[in-house]
Amino acid sequence: MVTPSHAALPQVPGTHAPEDGPVTLDRRDGPHGEVVLRRRDAGSGGVFEIIANGCFLMDSSDGRSERLLVRAALAELSGRTDPAVLIGGLGVGFSLDEAAAEPAWGRITVVEREAAIVDWHREGPLDELSGRALRDPRTALVHADLKEHLRTARDRYDALCLDIDNGPDWTVTRDNSSLYSPAGLADCRAALRPGGVLAVWSARPSGEFETSLRNAGFCRVRTDEIPVARGVPDVVHLAARPA
Repeated sequence: MVTPSHAALPQVPGTHAPEDGPVTLDRRDGPHGEVVLRRRDAGSGGVFEIIANGCFLMDSSDGRSERLLVRAALAELSGRTDPAVLIGGLGVGFSLDEAAAEPAWGRITVVEREAAIVDWHREGPLDELSGRALRDPRTALVHADLKEHLRTARDRYDALCLDIDNGPDWTVTRDNSSLYSPAGLADCRAALRPGGVLAVWSARPSGEFETSLRNAGFCRVRTDEIPVARGVPDVVHLAARPA
């Protein structure tokens, strides 16, 4: 995700690592804490990393699980015509890129709360991965808190693909836990059209979250595993609003 627009990012004194370590491209303090964009392995094209409050969120080395998040949701919609999808969390852009590459999707809405991440995609180094998708006429990028958007938006979606944390049991900020609470899941259910699908990315499976989904009135609850190069598989939790 490298573009000539690197100059748009401020130079941060003292943030450049040794040649064999990651290089900090930008660091911002915002309402939810510090968010950092780094690049490592620059000699081989570079891998971008996003760090929030010292917690590793994601990198651009392997987007299989983020892409599967979107593909699995579409597969659950059983050929619905021009389904509308909301992607919660822009991240490094894999989920958005997957949605925009699929002509079956209709309206594509991406909600991202971090202004820095929005900037890195719109006019910074991450444009190379997301630029084509953001210029797709079906795509709308919304700078907002996902929980607030779900509570207040009048739009209804056929799929919600959420990747804003490392999972329901491992949130980036404490207030994110409300998204996976009974009230938060009720907001997700209300934002879906009948028969719509909720897909939630997680770094590990959560039986407790599956129970919460069923208690919130979702059906067809299941967890799909995605093998990764090292460690336990990533997972996608899937559930549907009854038709």
